[in-house]
Amino acid sequence: MRSGKILLINLTGRNVPGLMTMLTTTLAQYQVHVLDIGQSVIHNELNLGILAQFQNPENVPQMQLTLSDLLGEFEASVRYTNVDDSDYSEWVAKQGRPRHIITMLARSLGAEHLAAIITTVESSGLVIDGVRRLSGRVSLDDDKNSSNRVSIELTVRGKLPDQLKVKDELLRIAGAMDVDCSIQRDSVYRRNRRLVAFDMDSTLIREEVIDELAKLAGVGDAVSAITQRAMSGQLDFKESFCARVALLKGLPETALKEVANNVVLTDGAKKLLTSLKTLGYKTAILSGGFEYVAQHLKGELGVDYVYANTVEIVDGVLSGRVTNDIVDAQRKADLLQEICVSEGIDLQQVVAIGDGANDLPMLSVAGLGVAFHAKPVVRDRADHAISNLGLDCVLYLMGFSDTDVEALTNLVSAPSGG
Repeated sequence: MRSGKILLINLTGRNVPGLMTMLTTTLAQYQVHVLDIGQSVIHNELNLGILAQFQNPENVPQMQLTLSDLLGEFEASVRYTNVDDSDYSEWVAKQGRPRHIITMLARSLGAEHLAAIITTVESSGLVIDGVRRLSGRVSLDDDKNSSNRVSIELTVRGKLPDQLKVKDELLRIAGAMDVDCSIQRDSVYRRNRRLVAFDMDSTLIREEVIDELAKLAGVGDAVSAITQRAMSGQLDFKESFCARVALLKGLPETALKEVANNVVLTDGAKKLLTSLKTLGYKTAILSGGFEYVAQHLKGELGVDYVYANTVEIVDGVLSGRVTNDIVDAQRKADLLQEICVSEGIDLQQVVAIGDGANDLPMLSVAGLGVAFHAKPVVRDRADHAISNLGLDCVLYLMGFSDTDVEALTNLVSAPSGG
């Protein structure tokens, strides 16, 4: 590294045109080598830091005088901090420490949310490197709109001997304060996901399809009771699924079409799928539900892969039997891995999303496994959870901001030249 005096220059003031030009051209006059630079703007107020190295230390006083004179017209102020070589070397050495990303999701963000989460972070020996708002700017009228949300991303650095302990503490905060918190290792895979796999019932759509069919068959209560026990992990999925399908014997085939035409996508599902497809991600539905409905969604949403259960139909009515190997918990995980092999995708590049106990193996093998509005047993065991907001908030966990998605939408909707 070049020798010379190191000075940290912190500039604050209104973010007006010409301020950055003035600062950088002034520093250029004194042969400054820039070691680091960072900037943030909040409500048009600029906060800029430059770690500058002067080859000729005797130039520093004159530079400070010149800058002081020029800053007057910009209504800005500057602060200088001397940095000795040992402090700089120690700071450089820290760049090799592991980094983690903590993502916060809430309808609105209070200081109490930040205090609880940051206290957990710092008490775990982690240092906050950066803070970034992923969601759009908050309007003063936002409390009148139930669809509003806030997402903040913290970049933290340091060794984390017990990530599970931190995750459990963040989960406790989430339950107590209606805020979702996720911690994940910052790696090349996080910025290079390629496949997103969804459970269907109560994840991609609001309904449990088998419950809707059961209502049409007049056995709604009996089937719903079995469904709840199966999704909570109290019953073997294969056994419970066969028992529920058997109760649908005699139901007209047209009932499948009726239910498929009336299912409702969960909040944010359409936006998420549209964004993923535009970005070039592969998508899959891996469902322990009915293939008929999953295929309907494939056509509507442009999903690449669909695996679900096929019920036997004889003379236009359901026979009460399943014709394929039932897609249970392990089958979902196996299918996910088969898709990865076929597409040449590493499992760390996969996002998997589900709500039931039969989704846990799939969530555990994926690089990013998300429990979405899940049963308690799933939320407690999954590495990440979204319990308060819509499905498109998965984009925040993937590192995308509202600005990113808006730019993507504008790009797609822009008329092509010709």
